Amino acid sequence: MSRRSQSSSRWLQEHFNDPYVRRAQAGGWRSRAVFKPEEADRCERLLRRGAIVLDLGAAPGAWSQYAVTRVDPKGRVMASDILPMAGRVLKPGGAALIKVFQGAGFQELVGAARRQFKSVRFIKPAASRARSAETYLVASGLRLV
Repeated sequence: MSRRSQSSSRWLQEHFNDPYVRRAQAGGWRSRAVFKPEEADRCERLLRRGAIVLDLGAAPGAWSQYAVTRVDPKGRVMASDILPMAGRVLKPGGAALIKVFQGAGFQELVGAARRQFKSVRFIKPAASRARSAETYLVASGLRLV
């Protein structure tokens, strides 16, 4: 039987001591990631009853799980993790929350978002680990282009 590496053991120790992991487990959420869209939604008011939500790259599903609680009873949540999706799924005035990393293609993505949306901002939710390179692009006011 193989033993865990020291780095794996450290990661597991940190993971299970993480307050967001504990809150997610206690709340029945799929992962600690649920607190990222929850914070963004609380601050930016992105989700409303009856909204249609598309969660791309959805695994393990915590974002979709959260979205369902906000758009019920008439809303819809669609989640995909491997299929390519058309960019025409938002209604005029719609909003998007996208996890991004700076690197190849970042400036092109930001430029496209600025052309297609009235407002583009960046946030880093408290549930995002400080050492993580992830940031979140909040785009609202989809324009008819």
